[in-house]
Amino acid sequence: MVERRLPAGAAFYARHGGKRADWWTLLHPPYTIWHLSYVVMGAALAPRLSRAMLGATILAFFLAVGLAAHALDELHGRPLDTTISAQTLRIVAATSLAGAVVLGALAVPHSSVLLVPCIAIGVLLVLGYNLELLGGRLHTDIGFAVAWGGFPVLVGFLAQAPPMTEAVTVAALALALATTALSYTQRRLSTPARELRRRVSGVHGVMTMTDGTRHSLDRTALLAPLEAALKALSIAMPMLALTLLLART
Repeated sequence: MVERRLPAGAAFYARHGGKRADWWTLLHPPYTIWHLSYVVMGAALAPRLSRAMLGATILAFFLAVGLAAHALDELHGRPLDTTISAQTLRIVAATSLAGAVVLGALAVPHSSVLLVPCIAIGVLLVLGYNLELLGGRLHTDIGFAVAWGGFPVLVGFLAQAPPMTEAVTVAALALALATTALSYTQRRLSTPARELRRRVSGVHGVMTMTDGTRHSLDRTALLAPLEAALKALSIAMPMLALTLLLART
């Protein structure tokens, strides 16, 4: 049985061939946009909607997740196999996370008081998850789901809430639980997909159907449904966020 050739790359969106390709891969565009969509969903449920505040919140999460978290992750074992230097990754991580904190601090006077602890929690999640601090307690499927799923919804909501707001609505909490479940699903799909792409050299087997039909199994056959689901969800989440936002206007 001949193993079919997998597409090159550490992920379905990975690219090779220079600095631009490395940075594209580091940013994880489909997943970053997916998680930024949760910020938009949370803001869409808030009692008021400021486009300026929404833009600032999206930028803060892009800096913290799209740049800082992914740079720290690449420093930890080079899973994407980029050629970006360790020094550059450290500088990007530090400045991006600092920028996210500054944006959060500037938003505090105009937002819910609950945004203050959220800024500290956000820093803890980025550092704790990607550097596997606290004995790796945050670096789990549940940790990922809460940090990149439920947390962005709550911050998106609180950034839009009036000052001195000390509660989150039931609808926002329900949405945060839903996005936590969605991010958990993402993790359960992406983990085996990463294993197949990055650590498995070959798979050989046969699947026998009840009618006696036999289908060969290889790495590509196992990877295809996982990545098809991830691609579909990475498109569906931004579309859902846009729908919720348009419903407010």
